Amino acid sequence: MDALTADDMMMFINAATTSTSQREFHGGADDQRLSLDFLHDYVIGNYRDLYAAALALDINDHNAALIVRKLLETTGDATDGQRRVEGRLIARRLRALPPQRVYDLFRALRRARVNNRRTRAIIREWVAARSDPAFDAVKYRTALKGALRHAHVAPDGELGPFLFTSGHHRRYDTPLLETWRRAHYEQASVYELPYTVAEGFAAKHRIDRATFLKRIEPRMTRLERFRLQESARRGKAAVAVDLGSMPLTRLASYVLSLPVPQRVDRRGELTGALRAAAVRAAGRAAGGWGRVAAVLDDSFSAFGSAQKRRRPLAVALACHYLLAELAAEYVPLWTSGRTDALLARPHGMTPLGERVLDALEHAPDRLLIVSDGWDNAPYGLASEVLRVWRAKLDPERRVVAVHLNPVYDADEFDVKRLARSVPTVGVRDAEDVPALVEFARFTEGRTGFADLRAHFDARVAQFLEEG
Repeated sequence: MDALTADDMMMFINAATTSTSQREFHGGADDQRLSLDFLHDYVIGNYRDLYAAALALDINDHNAALIVRKLLETTGDATDGQRRVEGRLIARRLRALPPQRVYDLFRALRRARVNNRRTRAIIREWVAARSDPAFDAVKYRTALKGALRHAHVAPDGELGPFLFTSGHHRRYDTPLLETWRRAHYEQASVYELPYTVAEGFAAKHRIDRATFLKRIEPRMTRLERFRLQESARRGKAAVAVDLGSMPLTRLASYVLSLPVPQRVDRRGELTGALRAAAVRAAGRAAGGWGRVAAVLDDSFSAFGSAQKRRRPLAVALACHYLLAELAAEYVPLWTSGRTDALLARPHGMTPLGERVLDALEHAPDRLLIVSDGWDNAPYGLASEVLRVWRAKLDPERRVVAVHLNPVYDADEFDVKRLARSVPTVGVRDAEDVPALVEFARFTEGRTGFADLRAHFDARVAQFLEEG
């Protein structure tokens, strides 16, 4: 029974790390959503304590919000002790989520008519803890208004009239609310508002797009600059992106979005930024992994989908730069055979078996495979190579081998695995790789459920202490 629980939880954590219910290269959005919803319902129904504890792990925001929603929808199924722990985990995770994600969750709860006392208390506490209520009132006006109504909360001061009084246009003492009021008839005030709010006023005042982007740029967040880079270039208006502050995997996505000629022209700048981000991600572990050989998937399926464009390839590219910092000696092997990582693009078949053979010839201390697992040139060769290698050449498991898979397989309710002899874990961001390689030991069958449970308990305690 303990072995089954451990397998189920490993499967769920892999799914919660990789799946966002969006289309993947080998699976449609409907299949992804139905598969993930079933898995959530199965785990909360059988392992509620561990399901809630997953909020303390490195799962993605989509699944964290889904866990919170399902815990609140099933409050009546929890014991008093479970509700106390869940309440602390939910509050802590909501503080870590982007505010727009939290407001989307509150809207979902409202649509589902989830309005129990615990839900109202959690909404009230989260809203009360927001550092700038006026900012939320302007940027997330409709969402905040809906959340306050759902939680039966009357806001203090000028927020009440601003949110709930139709046609209320008197002067406000709160500077941001007053700026919002003036922006209805004064173009200069538009550029003092958050970008997403200002964009609507720019359309109202028919402000030229290039002029608007140039003047609103100081008000943009780092993520907004990143998202607007391509559209701004098409509109002949430059939006500066601070490469030095971008996380490694997001930076890799940005690099892959650039045309190849531009990557060539900016090689020094882009390579320097990727290496600097990798150094930050590696931290004190830099150089401590010995000889590392990495098989990196840049086959055509690494394109991902229209919703997750080049996401698998971005994870592989980010892992490439991170592993170069973690290793004392590093050998990268792309499935395409290319050697210039900066010019990576999705192309061709997936000869994982051949590349694994090449990697093992280098006698590494660690073998890392970053791939969606669709080994098809020829099909199944990687599995057979890894099986024979483990059974005949490395039965003592002297080499640490881990398959990192960034893609959820809806049919398998898990990420696609290459071989039973090599653990497979889901990966969201390259920055998580050191922790994931450590976590992979739970999938090898050499540790018991007690060890896995202890790991969950330790992560929960650390997570709550940090909050």
